[in-house]
This record gives sequence, structure tokens and C-alpha cells, in this order.
Amino acid sequence: MTARTETRLAELGLELPEVAAPLASYVPAVRTGAYVYTAGQLPLVDGKLPLTGKVGAEVTAEQAKELARTCALNALAAVKSVAGDLDRVARVVKVTGFVASAPEFTGQPGVVNGASELLADVLGERGVHARSAVGVAVLPIDAPVEVEIVVELQGAIDQS
Repeated sequence: MTARTETRLAELGLELPEVAAPLASYVPAVRTGAYVYTAGQLPLVDGKLPLTGKVGAEVTAEQAKELARTCALNALAAVKSVAGDLDRVARVVKVTGFVASAPEFTGQPGVVNGASELLADVLGERGVHARSAVGVAVLPIDAPVEVEIVVELQGAIDQS
């Protein structure tokens, strides 16, 4: 039987990517009790960044919003890698989005909406969350955007 979240992804024309290999000494996601915390997810597609640079300079806000969607999809893949099944997600608790911004760019919330909208599209009410959208000077490998998420799992057992 196909999982409902995987079915919803397919309906949206989306497919979970392979979990991106870490760029340094960390893991893509960690589960503790009922929660999964992802590392910051870059908008990697097949291991490469489709665009680099600062939002408001080399990258438009609309391009960055699409990249934030990719980050959220990569975050869901990281969650699945430790949860086993996205249908176990009770809710997305928190999203933090980092936007590499040109000095005059102030549209970080609109950029991170890409991630928020994807999570709601895929997970419905379970994808509605608290959020921070932060402008930063630079991100790893000159990525325009990075997203991390925290999710609560259903039926979680204490793993201590």
C-alpha cells in the first residue's frame, strides 16, 4: 500500500530526492524521542546548486522562493531517512529559513514562503508551523537559501 504522503507528493509532481551528503562533520537529521531535527538543507538538485549568489543581487526573490521549496523537499527526505515513513509526521513544528541577502534586500519572509507553502501542500494541516526567516551575509557554497525543520512524529517511542 502506498503511503498517503508519498501519494500526495506524486499528485504534486514531486519526488523525494536522495538525502544530500553532508558538507562537513554532521548528519542530515537526528531523531530524539518524538522529534526529528534536520540539519540546514541547501537547494541541492542531484548534488549541485542550480543557482548561487545573493538574493536581491544575482538571484531574484522568485528564484529564491523556488529554491526554498527545494530545500523543504530535501528536508522531508532527511526526515524520512530517520523516521522511516513521512506518514508518521504528526506536524511540522518549526521552520527556520536563512536567505543570503544583498544589503538592501528585505524580502526574506516571501522567500521562505516557498518552503512553508511546500510543506503545507504536501502535509496539509500537519505542515502548518511556526517559522523564522533570517537574512544572512553568506551561506555554504554560496547557496542563496538554506532551510531547517523540526517535526513531531506520531507514535514515537522513547529511544533513550
